[in-house]
Formats: sequence, C-alpha cells, structure tokens
Amino acid sequence: MSIKRMDHVGVIVSDLTAAIEFFVELGFESEGRMTMESELADRITAVDKAKSEIAMVSVPGGGGRLELIQYLTPEAHPGDSRAPANTRGLRHLAFEVDDLHATLDRVRPHGATLVGEIVDFEGSYLLCYLRGPDGIIIELAEKLG
Repeated sequence: MSIKRMDHVGVIVSDLTAAIEFFVELGFESEGRMTMESELADRITAVDKAKSEIAMVSVPGGGGRLELIQYLTPEAHPGDSRAPANTRGLRHLAFEVDDLHATLDRVRPHGATLVGEIVDFEGSYLLCYLRGPDGIIIELAEKLG
C-alpha cells in the first residue's frame, strides 16, 4: 500500500482570523471555517475536552491545503516563534509565487518579516524565507526565466 496524496498540513495559530487573512493575502482561497468540539476529536488528538476553531485554505487549482487551527480550550502550548530555520521538526512551508516582491508587499501589512534576505539562486529562482503568523516560516520561490 502507498500514499495516494498529501491532503493538508495542520498549523496551530493563536489568532485564526489573522492567520486566514495572511494566507488569503498570500494567494490561498478560504474554504470555510467551523468550530470543532467532540469526543471523537479528543480521542484522535489525545487532547481532552478540546474546543477549537478550524479553517481550511487552499491553493487555487488544487495544489494543496492548510488546516489552520486555533485551540479555544485548552489553551495551546506556546512554541518558539523565533526558532531558527535549523531547529528540529517541521520548519517551513514552501510556495512558488509569480512575483516574489509583490507577494512580500501584500503580506508585510499582515506581519510578515524576512528571516534572511531575498537571494537569486543561480539564476533559476528568487528565494526568501519570511515569518508569518505565530512565527511560521514561509519560503517563497519565484521561477526566473
């Protein structure tokens, strides 16, 4: 048996509305929002008496989805929003964009900041890392030529 496809990546956030706005400005489409509170979800996640708000955002054309989750109860454990790119674990999400500079201009008002600098990678891509909501590292790539 093999994996059929990657369905989504779950991202825990402290402010669901702000996270949705950030990812929509990045170019995602909002699929909707709901509240989750069930014994079945508690059993799956091993988080007792959890209540969360969930939103799905997707890449236009079906290239992937993010499940944005804000725990209302119990309060989510704080992470290190300034953890460097070489910290163990899931470190970044990468997206190809058509105009890296214009994309940065759109997401900066939503709190995005560059981690390093914009680099021309051997004439094939413009690349950068930025921090989005809750310190999530986002890699942007613009194909050159």
